[in-house]
Amino acid sequence: MTIVLAHRGASGTKPENTMEAFIAAERAGADGIELDVQLTSDGEIVVIHDTTVDRTTNGSGLVKDFTRSSLQNLKANHHFKHYFKKEYKIPTLIEVFDWMQGNECLCNIELKNNIFSYEELEEKVAALIYKYSYEKRIIISSFNHLSLQKMIEICPAVETAPLYNHYLYKPWEYASTLQASGIHPKLKIITNDLIKTTMEFGIHVRPYTINKRRDMKRLFQLNCSAIITDFPEKAVKLKKVLERKGHLSQ
Repeated sequence: MTIVLAHRGASGTKPENTMEAFIAAERAGADGIELDVQLTSDGEIVVIHDTTVDRTTNGSGLVKDFTRSSLQNLKANHHFKHYFKKEYKIPTLIEVFDWMQGNECLCNIELKNNIFSYEELEEKVAALIYKYSYEKRIIISSFNHLSLQKMIEICPAVETAPLYNHYLYKPWEYASTLQASGIHPKLKIITNDLIKTTMEFGIHVRPYTINKRRDMKRLFQLNCSAIITDFPEKAVKLKKVLERKGHLSQ
């Protein structure tokens, strides 16, 4: 059955990549969350998508130039202040992992090192995974496919999947060359036949970002490995309706 991964948490209804977005996703019944990690100037792993803080906070500048404490002094819901009165913070990966101890959520960690290399990001993420014994609960993805190969070397028990937004010939073969167990393609560049064939070769297919009902329904009925969506509550509700009507294969 297709699992539901909440893209940056329940980012369609909560400020993205905040603990509140992750908590909302779990409460909505999502199977897991997707988040993005970068390093601060003092080497801490923080959860934020953009290389700058400008779009999502009341600050300005590169994430890598902030310390953890200065980053967490920013308001992560600044541009949503009319909708969310309380102040939301940029979490650390440790905070997310601590929260995961109280649930069974999977966590898809995207390494945001395709623009800045972030020396030792892979090692730091792997060390935390081992510390919490989350090897079976983590999926590592990245647009930096060399980084995925490095993760496989230092944390072989964790699933990896290349992110990509261009057409690939035989994506299952490309995944195999990376020793990856899955692929995370942009929805518009993956066809039904490619999804089916890739899964037949034992490679998980988790397209992004699936927000329209018709796309969710298509992928659920294909029994696609997973969908990555901003609206986990909508996806979970639709999945239950399709299950009840007997429209999904087991």
